[in-house]
Formats: sequence, structure tokens, C-alpha cells
Amino acid sequence: MSTPDSTPEVPVRDETIRLGQFLKLADLAESGSHARDLVADGEVSVNGVVETRRGRQLVKGDVVTVTHPQGAASAVVG
Repeated sequence: MSTPDSTPEVPVRDETIRLGQFLKLADLAESGSHARDLVADGEVSVNGVVETRRGRQLVKGDVVTVTHPQGAASAVVG
């Protein structure tokens, strides 16, 4: 299912998921080290706020956005 603005919703098994894990699950990062680098470089935001903690706990409804040179990609925790 997608949200009204067409940002894909990525289902998670538990009530929370760590940011680094979600980046991989949502195909916003290719690997754990790629996720770490994206977060360390300030290229990841959660609900519009830059997040620098890879272990940040996400809950359903959080919107994660990765900014790449070629544009931004987002996913919603489902």
C-alpha cells in the first residue's frame, strides 16, 4: 500500500525498526555499510529532520528520505 502522495509504505514485522535496517529493507541503501555512510554524511532525514543516528528507532508512519545527487527517494514505515 502507498500513502496518498505515492510514497511507498514498507511493512515491518515489529512495532519499531532501526533506521539502518529500514534503509536496507526499503531498498534505500544497498548494504549496511552504505546505510552507515548515508547517515554519517547527513543524507538521511526522518519526518523532514536530518538524522545522524543509524540506530534511531522508527515507528509506523515515519517517513524516511534519502537525498542522492540524482534526487531524493522516500519510504514510509508501515
